[in-house]
This record gives sequence, C-alpha cells and structure tokens, in this order.
Amino acid sequence: MSEPIVIVGAGQASASCAAKLRALGYDGPLVIIGEEKAVPYQRPPLSKKYVSGELALERLFVRPLSWYQEEKIDLMLGARVASIHPETREVALGDGARLHYRDLVLTTGSRPRRLPASIGGDLAGVHTVRDLADADAIAPTLKPGAKLLVIGGGYIGLEAAAVAAQKGLGVTVIEMADRILQRVAAAPTSDFFRNLHQSHGVIIREKTGLAKLVGESGRLTGAELSDGSFLPADVAIVGIGILPNDDLAKDAGIAVDAGIWVDGQGRTSDPHVFAAGDCANFPWRGERTRLESVQNAIDQAEHVAAAIMGETKDYDPKPWFWSDQYDIKLQIAGLNRGYDSTVFRPGKRPGTQSIWYFKAGRLIAIDAMNEALAYALGKKALEAGKSADPAVVADPNSDLKAIFV
Repeated sequence: MSEPIVIVGAGQASASCAAKLRALGYDGPLVIIGEEKAVPYQRPPLSKKYVSGELALERLFVRPLSWYQEEKIDLMLGARVASIHPETREVALGDGARLHYRDLVLTTGSRPRRLPASIGGDLAGVHTVRDLADADAIAPTLKPGAKLLVIGGGYIGLEAAAVAAQKGLGVTVIEMADRILQRVAAAPTSDFFRNLHQSHGVIIREKTGLAKLVGESGRLTGAELSDGSFLPADVAIVGIGILPNDDLAKDAGIAVDAGIWVDGQGRTSDPHVFAAGDCANFPWRGERTRLESVQNAIDQAEHVAAAIMGETKDYDPKPWFWSDQYDIKLQIAGLNRGYDSTVFRPGKRPGTQSIWYFKAGRLIAIDAMNEALAYALGKKALEAGKSADPAVVADPNSDLKAIFV
C-alpha cells in the first residue's frame, strides 16, 4: 500500500483539500487528523446562529460523515499531532504512534489571543469564540438580564454583542483603539456599526482598555478599565485577534514568520509539506499575506490539492468576507490594505450604504451594508481588474452598472 497524503487539522480547509484531491483523480490513501471529535465544520456561524441556538450542530458540518466514508477518507478525530519529522516523512501522534506520509498538508488554522491569568483571563465566565467547545460554553450564559463585557471591537466581538443584545443581555463593548473595527475598516464603516449597536442598547466604549478582570471564588464579577472605572460583568467574551497555529511547522524546522511561509503553490520550505488557510503566509501582489476567511480556506486548500497533483500556477485569491449583525449583512470584496481614500455611497433604502476604497485612484475594496447589488458589481469589477471614477461612485443617481472601467 502506498503512503498516504496526510492533512493535519480538521476544519474547512482540510475538507476542501481532501474533496479537491479526490475530484482531481487522486485515488490513493488519504488521512485527515483533527484534535476535535467533530467532523470538519464551519466556524463563522459559531458566534452567530449556532451560539444563539438557531442552527443545529449537524448543519455546521462541511460534509456529512458518510461522505468521508464513501470517498475512503480516513478521519482520525480526537487525535493530536505531537510533532512532524520531515526527514523521515512522518507525523508523531500524541499517543506515540507514527504515520508516514507521501505529502503533508498543514491546515492547522489559528487560535484566539487570550488574556493572561495575571489579569483574570482564567476566571470562569471568560470566553473566546473559536471552536464548538467555546460556543457550547457561551450559549448557556446568554440569559436575559445578564451583563456581558465584550473585550475588543472587531467582527467577532461585535457579532457576539449583537447576538447577546437580541437575547436581552446588557452588553458593553470596550475597544482600546480610537474606534471599533479600526484595524479592518474605514471610519465610515466603524460609524455605521457603532450607531447600529447603540440603537440596540449596546454601550460602546472606545479608547478604553482593560486593566484587569476581577472575580469572587474564581468566577468573573467585573472589570477594572484603563480609565479607572469599574464595570460589573457576569460574562466576558474576548475578541482581541488571532494567532496562526504554526508551532508544529516551526518545531519541525519549517520556515515560519507570522504564519507558515509558503510559495505560490502553497509549498513550505520542505518540498513535501504544504499549508493552507489561516495558518499560511503566502506571497500576493508583492507582499506577504495571511487571509483569515472561509473563502481563503477553501480556495487555498483547493489550490494546494492541485499543486500536489502537478499544477504550477501561483495562488491569486479574490478576497471576500462577510459579517451578520442584527438585520445587517456586511459584505466585503477586495482587500483595503494601503487605501488612501474612501467614497461613501448611500443606498436606495434607509440604513443601507457602501464604502468604496481607493489606492492611488484605483478601486481596491468595497464594504456593502445590505447593499447586495453594490457588493456584487464591486466584486465583479475587482475580479476583472476594473476600477471606477470616485466622483461617479459618490453620486447616488449614477448607474453602478455603467461606471466600471
């Protein structure tokens, strides 16, 4: 029997890579190893419909268990890879067993930044939102009248705040930067979501950091903030960013720097080891890039599968993202990295709008709030390498379908 292709990590990227390998004709042994006991599942709904109880566990699964059986994919769930040995092409498992591989794909994802224990990060009632266990721990705490503190005003924190506010909790979001979403969006987008949350009773405190969390008998009771104030809290959700899971690669002598370094095919510094998804740092448009999105996890994993099967084309993603908060769907196309100007375009209906990002006069990204047409047309233009006249975009009477050049 030939040595298998082994995929480490059991998430969206692993399932996508395995499916693409089979679709491209690979009929050899294929193994997916994951620490969680659940079959690969979607993570974005965890902080939204799953934690709110609107979505059943089975509907999170990327593919049902029966599909893996039909495709003869060996799912090793509840198994931990302790180390990688490129010199012998082996992975060592936590139980001491070793597994040889023909090629290895690392889809190890990322992990949330956590608060240190010295400032109360280990108190009961303090949570992050990254996996099923996190969501299952948070769900019972979302009770009407409870006080929730969200630490960090990024998308994960704001999505959790929206779910909690709709369930009747008293919600406060603290953000140490000048504004929420500062790292990922322009000020008009921040303004839109600040106003949206405040209209639902959420308190947004910007330029406010956390001094420490405090508790009684090991359980959270409140927070001391950087401005000297004290905020009572029954539950805290920490959303202060994520870190790529690149330790296995680093310990194996594979090049890492803010993620696992890969080339245009997703190949690491070892020719038989590949990486895809949140953990992979790849070259794109002259810069090193990590994309933390479902779209990238799928597309890059499929690209790696093609590379394993002999494809030599470089990965050239067309980024898109989304966030659901209350009745607003934010859709993002492109990457606003390095933008030097933005254009606001009002929507046709109240409470809708789009923000268009330009760099040296060229369109590079769009944020669309309940503006599906603007998003679709902007995304199509970006994928086709087209731009638009900022003045025409700003005119609410202009025909979007005719402005791209």
